[in-house]
Amino acid sequence: MHKPRRSRPSVQASKAIELKHLRSAVAAADCGSFRGAAELLRSQQSSLSRRIDEIEHHLGIAIFERYSGGVRPTQAGRAVLRLARTILEEFDALLSTAISVHNSETGRLTVGFCTSLSAGNLQTSLLAFKERFPQIELVTVERSRTRLAAALRNGALDVLIVTGRLPLLNTEEMPLWSERVLVALPHDHPLAMRETVCWADLRGETVLLSHYDPGKELEDLLISKLLSREDRPKIERHDVSRGIIKSLISMSTGISLVLESDMGANFAGLVYRELRDGAGASLFDFSATWRPDNKNPALREFLKLLSARYRSPPIGG
Repeated sequence: MHKPRRSRPSVQASKAIELKHLRSAVAAADCGSFRGAAELLRSQQSSLSRRIDEIEHHLGIAIFERYSGGVRPTQAGRAVLRLARTILEEFDALLSTAISVHNSETGRLTVGFCTSLSAGNLQTSLLAFKERFPQIELVTVERSRTRLAAALRNGALDVLIVTGRLPLLNTEEMPLWSERVLVALPHDHPLAMRETVCWADLRGETVLLSHYDPGKELEDLLISKLLSREDRPKIERHDVSRGIIKSLISMSTGISLVLESDMGANFAGLVYRELRDGAGASLFDFSATWRPDNKNPALREFLKLLSARYRSPPIGG
């Protein structure tokens, strides 16, 4: 049975597709049915179904497969829904920023990051800031590096704490701390018996990595350590959080690369071992990035705290 041919994306799609179409599609994916999505959005099911038909028509692809139990995204639909979520999150951030500016909120600091908050220097720094300035509202945002950079540019974030460096124009940067790269293993894995693990020992293993940061950086590091394809482990990339990756490891479906701060999130059945080669441990450097035209007093105080803790040159000194 031939599938019906889909038309090319409509030239009017950029004008015809609205936020309500994206919210309807995302809700349908989350709920697994048009009925559940309509209830979530407090809309009529017929109206929501019509919006889904409209966005599929204008994009020229089927976003969902319909079946008796509900709906599920098609392969093309998953890619569309991933971007739709990003657009909706950025729009919500825009509204939040506008409200903040309108209310002249200076007692608020928004920190973007893509590392673990379960332990380590980031958690310690945020706790120290909150203890010193309890009256300042501290907001944390975890996103991909690309989305964090966009949020910093449009003013939705005050400062980013990320691995490596962000090549952004009109920003300033402060080097912070370094974290070791570890391998996360099931407790009964043969490599768990060792105090440290060599990169070459990963040959023949299945390494599970998240699409979320710093998954891509960890993959690049692995490839740089094991230049020959024959020496590399099998790499599986999953569109899930680091927490879900740990669940998969505990199910003995593979191992993973993590940073030192990830050890703070206790997960039953997992052990961590330092990865080493002839040069010793592998380290990821962290830095803070902000816009110098951001006059938020809370940002200035936070940068002073970071400068003092990590012995960077004084801000404005």
